[in-house]
Amino acid sequence: MGDLFDTVPDTGGGGAKGPRPLADRLRPQSLADVIGQDQVLGPEAPLGVMLSSGALSSIIFWGPPGVGKTTIARLLARETDLHFVQISAIFTGVADLKKVFEAARHRHANGQGTLLFVDEIHRFNKAQQDGFLPHMEDGTILLVGATTENPSFELNAALLSRAQVLVLKRLELSDLELLAQRAERELGKTLPLDGPAREALLEMADGDGRALLNLIEQVAAWKVDGKLTTDQLTTRLMRRAAKYDKSGDEHYNLISALHKSVRGSDPDAALYWFGRMLEGGEDPRFLARRITRMAVEDIGLADPQAQTVCLHAWETYERLGSPEGELALAQAVIYLALAPKSNAGYVAYKAARAQAKKSGSAPPPKHILNAPTQLMKDEGYGSGYAYDHDAADGFSGQNYFPEEMKRPVFYQPVERGFERELKKRVDWFANLRAKRGG
Repeated sequence: MGDLFDTVPDTGGGGAKGPRPLADRLRPQSLADVIGQDQVLGPEAPLGVMLSSGALSSIIFWGPPGVGKTTIARLLARETDLHFVQISAIFTGVADLKKVFEAARHRHANGQGTLLFVDEIHRFNKAQQDGFLPHMEDGTILLVGATTENPSFELNAALLSRAQVLVLKRLELSDLELLAQRAERELGKTLPLDGPAREALLEMADGDGRALLNLIEQVAAWKVDGKLTTDQLTTRLMRRAAKYDKSGDEHYNLISALHKSVRGSDPDAALYWFGRMLEGGEDPRFLARRITRMAVEDIGLADPQAQTVCLHAWETYERLGSPEGELALAQAVIYLALAPKSNAGYVAYKAARAQAKKSGSAPPPKHILNAPTQLMKDEGYGSGYAYDHDAADGFSGQNYFPEEMKRPVFYQPVERGFERELKKRVDWFANLRAKRGG
């Protein structure tokens, strides 16, 4: 649940003594010690500006695990003299929240503010989220929430309107290297790894600082002669080095290879790149989104079923999870690769948007406007409208574009798949329209 260096609160030296995890020993003592997140903590970044102006507001930290959400919240309380209280939405019920708010109210009455850190805040339901609002508004608490999910979808609009969302990013390899060096100083030894193996260890952490420190603690405890290679490292850890950076160039190279293999109707190549991304640790949900996009963009109405296949595969993955659900996504990739291809709908959409942008103030022709009032009828609204169902073939052929606009043609279906049938309909309507002067 916790983030980078998130441990039990400081006890002022009391309590039981015992071995302390490396992450605990390396916990930053000030915001200046936090590695990474300059986009949030820098002098001109949101938190830097808030602290320098003495006006800290409620915050929602959005980011993956192990990037410092809990650490930063704890240090914010320390640097603003606020009482730090940490809860988790997973283990906190309504009765617990009431106790937290009541204690904060007493502190507030005695002149002491409370920074309430809520881990996994998206797990609270709407009613529970609404329960924070009055206490935020009267200053009883300063809320700092942490979530790994998109706040736009998981948090109430009312809560979001009272808090600033700050995005924390996965730690870069350079950040992880700094963290590794800090760990080596604390341990009093260097890791027994050669250059490629050290880089592989950093990649295994996948941007998660806590994961890296856990790995370093394991490696540092080994009794080895010399330096381990990448193969020796991955064998000992029973996990493979990451094959590519999921946020870097290789990530985009592989998704491009997958997309173009599907577009090129090569199911074997498409499956290969799909497998490469999964082996590299890609989130199957990202792949589900991308293959659905392929169905819409590159297949379109040549096979309307393709989009449904992707959505069903996505839903199957959500129900089964990994690894079983990945088979459904693989089958969707095969289906897309073998489906007839057309981007006619995509091209038509872009052309229509461009035309709408160019002529956005042109009104619809009056004959297709409703006329609920007599004044509007007197102005000609609805006059001359031909009701298509009254025509023998269900087609009036009237003009539906602005009167001053020359009729454009956006959608031009191809002679492939289901669009063959749609092309017949387009041509049939065009001929009727021409005969009737529409």
